Formats: sequence, structure tokens, C-alpha cells
Amino acid sequence: MKQDQHKWAETAVFEHIEIPEHQCFLWRKDNYPWARNVWNFHPEFELHLIRKSSGLCYIGDYIGQFDPGQLTLVGSGLPHDWITLPTDGQHIPERDIVVQFNPETFAGPSQVLIELEELDLLFDRAQFGLEFSAQAARDASHILEGMGGLSGLDQLVALLSVFSILTKDTQAKTLATSHYLTDFRPGSSLELRRLDTALNYLRQNFLLDIKLSDAADAVGMSESAFSRFFKAQTGNTFTQHMTTLRIWMAKRLLKETDNPITDICFEAGFSNISNFNRVFLKTTGLRPSAYRQTARKFS
Repeated sequence: MKQDQHKWAETAVFEHIEIPEHQCFLWRKDNYPWARNVWNFHPEFELHLIRKSSGLCYIGDYIGQFDPGQLTLVGSGLPHDWITLPTDGQHIPERDIVVQFNPETFAGPSQVLIELEELDLLFDRAQFGLEFSAQAARDASHILEGMGGLSGLDQLVALLSVFSILTKDTQAKTLATSHYLTDFRPGSSLELRRLDTALNYLRQNFLLDIKLSDAADAVGMSESAFSRFFKAQTGNTFTQHMTTLRIWMAKRLLKETDNPITDICFEAGFSNISNFNRVFLKTTGLRPSAYRQTARKFS
């Protein structure tokens, strides 16, 4: 296991965005997985559409479920990653559509093109990550899907049409907390590799009874150093992170299976039913049985 983890760490890279010459933004389709599926950040904004599969979305200190059709806008310097589970041997062609751009590209012209001032609020809110409503995502995705066949002014007009839809979405949800960006300090390339190794280790093992010491050992750090490092880079403690992953699994099992709640408690990595019920209620505002009924009613 440790040999595989170190191999992952060696391939983790910081994403350097290269916008093509004679273009003001980058549009592309991404397969999954690929070399840049890592916990990364960059100065460019990123508009990210999930076309296929479900999994876990990491944006700043936010961890949540993603499904096909999810559309998010991630601000400058905000770490992010979308992970489809399980990862072993799975290949998903063109899972994502990604648009990356420098917001200053649109801020400058707004001094002359007054209509572009509407983008200011959208970009300000995106500093913490925005997940758009299902309706806005559907409307925007139709345009995003067709942008690959466009070029020049036609492609720019299409992107502005997407922005127009998103600026009107009053139901867009802010993801990361405000204190995360205040506290976050980008690490060195070694720290980024260590963090990516740690996140990968936890994704692979969160259903097991792993401890803080196990995660620290996986990246070659002491428990105290790893605890401080993990909180600084993700905004969550080790315990909070593990709980989020386990609650996510419990919600999937409650929605997708008829397994008894007692069984789901242990399948999701919890050690006893009373703790599971307490944590689930605190996290979701519902008891497991009520969540199952609600999730199936609206699915």
C-alpha cells in the first residue's frame, strides 16, 4: 500500500494553466482519471461541469456529493478536486467540461462595456466556490456542450451567454467558508504532494478503523505535525474529514439500498449505532430513517 501511495505522490502536480494564444479562455473536455486529478489551485477561475458519474467534490473546506449535471465556479487560488469513487481501474472518457480564465480579462473591458459589470458580483461570490441550481446548470450546460465546435468571437459570445445565466441564478450555493481563504496558505510542492497522498489514503481507507497516526505515517509525518498541516491545508480536522466521508457513504447507502440502518452504520465506517445516529442527525438535520424517506421521495 505505501509503495502505491508514494507513486501517487510523485505524480501529483500543481496545475499550470496555459490559455491558447489568441484566446482569452481555455475550453476543454477532461477524461477521468488523468495526471491533474489532484488537490490543486491556480490563479485562473474554473467553470466545471460534470457530464458523467458521481463522487466527492472537494472545494476549499467543503466536501460534498457531485452527480451528472453539477456546475460549479471556483475562484482564484481556491483548492479543488472532483473524485469518482471507486478509483481503481476506472476510466471515464470526457467526464468533465472545464473552462478556465483570468477574471481580469473581463474586469478590464467592464470599464468601457458597462454591461460586463454584472460579472463583478458573480466573480466575487466565486472566490468561495459556487454550485449552481439544477435549472441554471441545465441551461448553461447546453451552451457549454456546444462550445467545442465554436471558435473566435462565436465561442466568446457563448461563454458570455453562460455567464448571463449564472448571474441570474439566485439559488446558487456558496461552498467554502469565509475563514478558509483567510487561513489557507499554499504549501510548497512537497507539501502539496504530501496532502494529495493523505487525501488519497483517506479516500481509500475511510471505511476502515484508521487513526490519525495511520494517516500521518502514510505521509511520513508525526501526528502533531500532520494534524496541524492537514487543518491548515484543508480547513478540516482529521476527525471532521473522516466523519464527512462516512456520512457521505451512509447517505448513499440509505438512498440506494434497502439495507437495515444498523448494517449501514457499520458499512459506512462507524463503530456503534448510537454514535452514528447522533452524528448523522447533527450533520444532516435528519435521522437516518427520515433521510432515507426524503431522499427517495425526491430522487
